[in-house]
Amino acid sequence: MDSFKSGFVAIIGKPNVGKSTILNAFLRQKIAIVSEKPETTRDNIQGILTTEQAQIIFVDTPGIHRPHLLLGKSMVKKAKSSLLDTDLLLFVIDLASGLRSEDFLIIDLIRDVGKPAIAVINKIDRVSKKNILPIIDELKNRYGFLDFIPISAIEDDNIELLKGKILENLQAGEVYYPDGQVTDKNEIFQTSEIIREKVLSNTRQEVPHSVAVKIEKFSHRQDKDILDIEAIIYVERDSQKGIVVGKKGSMTKTIAVSSRQELEEIFKKKVFLQVWVKVLKDWRRDPKMIRFLEME
Repeated sequence: MDSFKSGFVAIIGKPNVGKSTILNAFLRQKIAIVSEKPETTRDNIQGILTTEQAQIIFVDTPGIHRPHLLLGKSMVKKAKSSLLDTDLLLFVIDLASGLRSEDFLIIDLIRDVGKPAIAVINKIDRVSKKNILPIIDELKNRYGFLDFIPISAIEDDNIELLKGKILENLQAGEVYYPDGQVTDKNEIFQTSEIIREKVLSNTRQEVPHSVAVKIEKFSHRQDKDILDIEAIIYVERDSQKGIVVGKKGSMTKTIAVSSRQELEEIFKKKVFLQVWVKVLKDWRRDPKMIRFLEME
């Protein structure tokens, strides 16, 4: 019988290439929030896949880009740290957008750390597959990738093939997490991320990067199967608050209702959720505010 394998596998790439969708596809459940708006992921999130043969700890990372604000710099720092702390890298490329300068920046980082890496060409459902070969040829000239796997995470195309290639390149190892644990993040983090996802999916372009969510109350009622949650959505401008609140509070209500419905599915109990919106001026530029919002 083959020995048990384990290892940490970082999913890296520029913003909006589908890293979180890939993580969720591996785990067959939602671990990381997903949005078409770039820079959705703000922290390294571990998704844990345990089978009889192996335990793979996937690390979903913020998109690596050239940041302009302090929050962006913090996100990129977290993403870069994953290159050093993992056994294998999945470098995700968006076939629809092709190779860009940020992709070449990431290849340079991979080369600097010298870690084994698989090139994952995502979103093959969106454009002609004839675009794949030129990208593979370019990647071959840039770094000695272990393999080049075209996938569509959203269509679940070649996910099992990619998983098999990952297992081939992991070493014998120990069990890091107990069977049944699927992420390193706690319930409060998951709750804040779900609420932020609903803000992203329901608001205009002016809002997303300026939104943060802080959970003020998270308590399980002892006498009933009910979860009480209170959350504050922070934005940077009064105009953004107006968008998130909506006419007569309509947008906040939409965000709260959709968040509550998903949280009830996740926690398998009734949820009472209260949401408020507050302005925290220019919080993305303030290290104290970033720490206050638990993003550093």
